Amino acid sequence: MTGSPRRLVLATRNEHKVHELRQILGSLVDELDLELVSASAYPEVPETPETEVTFEGNARLKAVALAAATGVPAVADDSGLAVEVLGGSPGVFSARWSGSHGGADLPRAVRDAHNLHLLLDQIADVPDEHRHAAFVCAAVLAMPDGRVAATEGRVEGTILRAPVGTNGFGYDPVFRPDGDVRTLAEYTDEEKNAISHRGNAFRAMVPVLRAHLVDR
Repeated sequence: MTGSPRRLVLATRNEHKVHELRQILGSLVDELDLELVSASAYPEVPETPETEVTFEGNARLKAVALAAATGVPAVADDSGLAVEVLGGSPGVFSARWSGSHGGADLPRAVRDAHNLHLLLDQIADVPDEHRHAAFVCAAVLAMPDGRVAATEGRVEGTILRAPVGTNGFGYDPVFRPDGDVRTLAEYTDEEKNAISHRGNAFRAMVPVLRAHLVDR
């Protein structure tokens, strides 16, 4: 153990995500004396465009670029909804599925509504038994020396025909996890974090972080 904390930077400027990751990693933060920071700690480093067509590809782009620019181990993730009858779409385009109608200049709630209703329109004629989907998240750790490792988390479920619930965001109101009668928008934040695709991906990252950071 060194005299100063091991720093790990998360490829986001959203401090809530840093707090969430700290909770997911739990005792590993203390075990490895980790200092978790967002990319905001490095304002001179520009954001990396997400130009890949897979979740892991986008997460890898962001993590590798951030680790190279900062000289600090970096973690990034990318996630979205994969609907079986749409061949896995919206996929990496989940947040902008409705195109210009879901533009970045609009409030998130408006963009979410456009994306959700477009998706429902696209699969309106699909029978209930064929409305399977999954929330998928890829998490990638990139080390300054070039080592890279990836994990994946998933939540399987069904797309309903109309939104139910007021919690959550995005496609949560129409996504019912397998084995439950509620949508994710009816879950508490704690319940959602316990099963979420992002939580699953980062929980799978715990042994990866231990293996890569323990001797740093």
